[in-house]
Parts: sequence; C-alpha cells; structure tokens
Amino acid sequence: MLFALFQDTSEGLEVVTDEPVKKTLSIIELISSGGVAGQVIIGILFLLLIAAVYIYFERLFAIKAASQIDSNFMNQIKDHVSHGKIDSAQMLCAQVNSPVSRLIAKGITRIGKPLEDINTAIENAGRLEVYGLEKNVSILATISGAAPMIGFLGTVIGMILSIFEIANSGGQIDIKLLADGLYTAMTTTVAGLIVGIVAYMTYNHLVVKTDKVVYQMESNSLEFLDHLNEPV
Repeated sequence: MLFALFQDTSEGLEVVTDEPVKKTLSIIELISSGGVAGQVIIGILFLLLIAAVYIYFERLFAIKAASQIDSNFMNQIKDHVSHGKIDSAQMLCAQVNSPVSRLIAKGITRIGKPLEDINTAIENAGRLEVYGLEKNVSILATISGAAPMIGFLGTVIGMILSIFEIANSGGQIDIKLLADGLYTAMTTTVAGLIVGIVAYMTYNHLVVKTDKVVYQMESNSLEFLDHLNEPV
C-alpha cells in the first residue's frame, strides 16, 4: 500500500514539473494564418517591394555612371575652344558621353551666337538630362505613401473579420475565432510599414545622389560659359 502511494505521488510530481511546450511561428506560417485577404494584400506589398528595390538599384547605377567624369575634361575643352578646335571639342564630348559632356556639346554647337542663346540651349539640354536622371524615381515616392495605406486597409479588413466573428459567436467569445482577423490586421500593417520605409529611404537617397549630379552639371556649364565670356 505504501509502495502504491509513493508511486502515485511520484507520478503527480512528474506532471507538475513538466515544462510547457513553447510554440514557434515562422514568417510563412504567420502570413498564411492571416487568411485569404491577408495573403492577397501581403502579395501586393511584396510586389511593390520588388519594384522599389529594382528601381533603386537601377537608378543608383545609372546616376553613379552619370557622375563619373575625368577631372581634366573641362581643361581639355577650354584648350580646344581657345585654339578654335571646335571639331576636336565635339569629338571629346562624344567620347566622354556623360550628362556634363552632352551639355557642353550643346553649348559648343552654339559658339558664335550670343552668350544668352548659348546659355538657353544649355539650360534646355540640362532639363532633359535631369528628367532622364529622375526617371521612375517618382514611383518610389508613390510606393512609400501607398504601401502603408494598403497595410492599413488590411488592418481594417482584419478588424471587420474579427467583429464579424464576435457578432456570430452567440455571446461566447473565443480567441481562436478572432485569430484570423487579428493576424490579417497585424501582418498587413507590419508589411505595409516595412515596404513604405524601404521605399521612402531609397527615394531620398536617390534624390541626394541626383542633386549632386545636377550641381556638377551646373558647375561645369558655368565654367564653360565663363570661358566663352573671357576677353580674347
């Protein structure tokens, strides 16, 4: 009898000392737990993220290539122009083939005309170059604003699903019934904010890079015009 009592006590102690099993949740399981609505919205946000990353790197490499120019380029141009070697100056611009060289080439084609006309031609060419540098960058700004709104749309849909489950629970609220709606609300909000932050940061970085190239274009253009305005 004592042996049986000791055995029962030991079994009871084993039950008490058992540690609770910790459940982990992967990202894929978290997304799939949000239901069809959550999966659709996160799918849209994922496509926006891919578009933002692609535009960022494509523009970053293009802007980086546009900013590379030989430091001796303007000295060579001024030397050719001073000696009347207009064809050599145009050939040099064609070889360099950068936004700065294209602006200078446009100014070279107007040599002999009033300085104001040369300046106008360079400014018009500069607007086209800036437009080319900013190609698709505005899409990043749109994504940075639209992604959080799409995420909040998922939040609203998730809350509607949860309220619907509460209304049809017959007064007995079970957290399991609300899980799908809450997962949809939380996952879409987080995903929308992540995509929005990424797009916002990449947009501002490209704007800074573009401004540096524009400054480089303006500086070299002014240097070229000052050289033309120098007394012979």
